[in-house]
Amino acid sequence: MLPWQIFEYNGSALVAMVGKNCFAIASDRRLGVNLQTVATDFQRIFKIHDKLYVGLSGLATDAQTLYQRLIFRHKLYQLREERDIKPETFASLVSALLYEKRFGPYFCQPVIAGLGDDDVPFICTMDCIGAKELAKDFVVSGTASESLYGVCESMYKPNMDPEEQFETISQALLSSVDRDCLSGWGGHVLLVTPSEVQERTLKGRMD
Repeated sequence: MLPWQIFEYNGSALVAMVGKNCFAIASDRRLGVNLQTVATDFQRIFKIHDKLYVGLSGLATDAQTLYQRLIFRHKLYQLREERDIKPETFASLVSALLYEKRFGPYFCQPVIAGLGDDDVPFICTMDCIGAKELAKDFVVSGTASESLYGVCESMYKPNMDPEEQFETISQALLSSVDRDCLSGWGGHVLLVTPSEVQERTLKGRMD
């Protein structure tokens, strides 16, 4: 297996999108081994605290290991600071953790989404050695990232309300995974506003 093929071993699709004082983060549900499907309910989006979520695309085993390390780091931060971590600070923490392992990296490309001060949404993604890419509209990651970019570019508009944002991110995800044979099998969408978190499961093509 070539080094860059390791990211395509399990297949994944992740997207985060900013709305008006809210954000949405969505992933597909397929876990595969190359073209063979192993599970159809795989979790790629993880909760750090009520207003901060991280999605991990790439190698599934590394994603689970990395999530455990991030939870550990966040708990240490809570003990020391006696408050929840801000999304910007968490992005720097993830970046440092990945760069620390740059000579034998976790084969993951994280997508971080959270609500910061005054409920201003923050989204960012990074590569497997922690190089951050910040955005004001949307970020994508995974094997379906090319088609996600195209669909999000055409469907996104600024300051969407939560319902409109859910519709946009859901359509973007479902359209994109249909054009990628390594991801799909429905979707998982989290819609986070200052007052609530809505979690919804999408049904997509089952092939």
